[in-house]
Amino acid sequence: MRVPLSWLREYVDLPATETGRDVQAKLISVGLEVETVEQVGDGIKGPLVVGKVLTIEELEGFKKPIRFCTVDVGQANGTGEPQEIVCGARNFAVGDKVVVVLPGAVLPGDFAIAARKTYGKTSHGMICSGDELGMGDDGSHGIIVLPPEHEVGTDAIELLQLVDEVLDIAVTPDRGYALSIRGVARETAIAYGLPLRDPALLDVPQPNAFGYPVQVSDPMGCDRFTARTVTGLDPEARSPLWLTRRLQKAGMRPISLAVDITNYVMLELGQPLHAYDRSRVQGPIGVRRAEQGEKLTTLDGAKRTLDAEDLVITDDRGPIGLAGVMGGANTEIDDTEGTTTEVVVEAAHFDALSISRTARRHKLASEASKRFERGVDPQAASAAAQRTVDLLVLLAGGTADAGVTEVIAPSAPHTITIPADHPDKVAGVAYGRETVVRRLQQVGCDVYGQDELIVTVPSWRPDLTDPNDLAEEVIRLEGYENLPSTLPKPPAGRGLTDRQRLHRRIGRALAGAGYVEAPNYPFIGEHVFDQFGLTADDPNRKVVKLVNPLSDEEPALRTTLLPGLLGALRRNDGRGSHDLALFETGLVFHPREELKIAVRLPVDRRPTDEEIASLTEALPVQPRHAAVVLTGAREQAGWWGKGRPSDWADAVEAARVLAREAGTELLVRGGQYGPWHPGRCAELAVVVEGVEQVIGYAGELHPGVLKTLGLPARTSAMELDLDVLELASSGVPKGPKISTFPVATQDVALVVDVAVPHAGVEAALREGAGELLESIRLFDVYENAAQLGEGKKSLAYALRFRADDRTLTVDEASAARDAAVSLAGERVGAVLRG
Repeated sequence: MRVPLSWLREYVDLPATETGRDVQAKLISVGLEVETVEQVGDGIKGPLVVGKVLTIEELEGFKKPIRFCTVDVGQANGTGEPQEIVCGARNFAVGDKVVVVLPGAVLPGDFAIAARKTYGKTSHGMICSGDELGMGDDGSHGIIVLPPEHEVGTDAIELLQLVDEVLDIAVTPDRGYALSIRGVARETAIAYGLPLRDPALLDVPQPNAFGYPVQVSDPMGCDRFTARTVTGLDPEARSPLWLTRRLQKAGMRPISLAVDITNYVMLELGQPLHAYDRSRVQGPIGVRRAEQGEKLTTLDGAKRTLDAEDLVITDDRGPIGLAGVMGGANTEIDDTEGTTTEVVVEAAHFDALSISRTARRHKLASEASKRFERGVDPQAASAAAQRTVDLLVLLAGGTADAGVTEVIAPSAPHTITIPADHPDKVAGVAYGRETVVRRLQQVGCDVYGQDELIVTVPSWRPDLTDPNDLAEEVIRLEGYENLPSTLPKPPAGRGLTDRQRLHRRIGRALAGAGYVEAPNYPFIGEHVFDQFGLTADDPNRKVVKLVNPLSDEEPALRTTLLPGLLGALRRNDGRGSHDLALFETGLVFHPREELKIAVRLPVDRRPTDEEIASLTEALPVQPRHAAVVLTGAREQAGWWGKGRPSDWADAVEAARVLAREAGTELLVRGGQYGPWHPGRCAELAVVVEGVEQVIGYAGELHPGVLKTLGLPARTSAMELDLDVLELASSGVPKGPKISTFPVATQDVALVVDVAVPHAGVEAALREGAGELLESIRLFDVYENAAQLGEGKKSLAYALRFRADDRTLTVDEASAARDAAVSLAGERVGAVLRG
């Protein structure tokens, strides 16, 4: 919202010494975001005067039309003689009043004016256009032709209001009232402690049966509609300079008198208006919802197909405007032919949500919709209509019809009950009842009561809905800078939960293992499940869809972390980073079997445990997962030796790292799921309260999936459920005991069937070896049908034995080894090799 300081002064008697910067600081102190103060006409210097064109001589022989003019500027040039000026514009004639800048003047941009010879003539000054004077867009793009009543020699700087200061305010969605001079003036008056001359305080005639007929069939969408008629307008009347200049400073382009007046009143009072050419309206004006597929050509010339949710203005022919957004072309006031002599003025109040959705649906943001969707004062409609009628009568010579139409849906003012000390508790400052009441009354509230205040909210503040809103008003007007800075004092003994500690340990462990954290947005498109090869009944296909997604291509919340991580891997690989190891921990989302509606929690107290539980039950199930993806080299080659590419075993080892951090045993066995290669996929499981649960998968991704997603060959991945892993956890892992006694190492090579997994053999060896076993490591896998037999493989293990209280003998270590081999033979049919 652009607010000229000269306009603001009409409603608040600011001290003459106050500058735009001073007003900016005051408004910022009460919560308005004044971004800049524009110095309009900064640096401009006269003489700049009104002149009358006496003669025009067309100069021939040049590439473009050139005119040599003599202009009467009175005594402004010191001689009274006609001023000789060369000009290339052609939108003025002999006898016209124009704006003339004389030698010695300075125009915006530090453009100094001097007599100079051009086109064979000497030009003593310039005949000015609006652009040259920094007036903004007036729609003409030519020389300024003034009304004939202005005297020759009059100072044009003051006449055209060229010097001013304009406050540029970024209006937040909750402060729609500030999209008007009236609203900003109210805040200015409060900030300075001065009285406000409210421009909406007008004498408005009572509604009667003689006004233009209006039928509102949707009172929820339009709760107030005022219609006034003005006849006998002069079709040749043009907007006066003061009106066009105020529109230009406010950032609007003058169009025609009737339209300019409605825009002016909208800027002044914040109430959008629309003027219809009465001769082009057929029958009563109506307000209803559109029929699906109805057509309307709006004022911007676009033919639009309407939606059943759109609120429209109609006559007997159908829609003639999108309510609160833009009027229709078929009732437009004709400013080109100048044939409009009767207008119907509409001042209505429309539902903010309906207007907002219509504007976005049709991608048609307008000054009217911007105000309606933020909240417009419904009580200002009658005053705005009256102000428009008064200006049409004054400036266009019209006559106001006695008929006044008002259609109003009954509604009660909004009241809020608030303890008098509530703002004190919110701010931590003792304001006292007197200050609270005074500040609330300043913003327009009616306040009654002592310890318990009953506050009636003003009609122009629909954002005030609960006690905390009122507390905010008191705090901002008293000054946020006056709030004390105090550090919170948390009670002793509280820290991170076990779950939080586990997540942090996991993040540190993966980072220490060479992975880089890559958080991603939690949105996916359902097509990714087809790319992953998930079956039609896979639980991950059941997603939670967003009503208003950021992207139509990703409307659902993720059920797996892999799409985001693989996308990050693909982008980095495409940009030249080919050796990648990425990880992410985050929530995934699964819909509940029974859909529940979330309750609205209170803001004036702490929610009860039951309310929080009810809210939680309405949310999707949100387990936390961890995932890694790898491609390229896992170990770099160099002078120290050969490198090693990443493979499925690294993905499995990442899962083991997480299990170690959780202090639990991870069961790893062959598996098959979704995007993983069926022969290189490990199923990951843990035991929770005696029941084995699958928590994820790890391994190399399927070549078909890699090709579909555009990923490098041999890309591996792992994903598991951290919440279930935590349930299987034994708590914070304990550090190993350090023994001062030496270790005894025994190696065994066992021959087993190819189908027997290493995890089963290791589990049997570990159990059979007993308490003396310190660690076990698989260091060789060998397959040779000629030596081992068909369908056999050899697994070689290094067993480390140690006692805490003595040095083990060879016989003790051998006995433990033999016991381990014996149990492996019983469990998986293992036989010592050789």
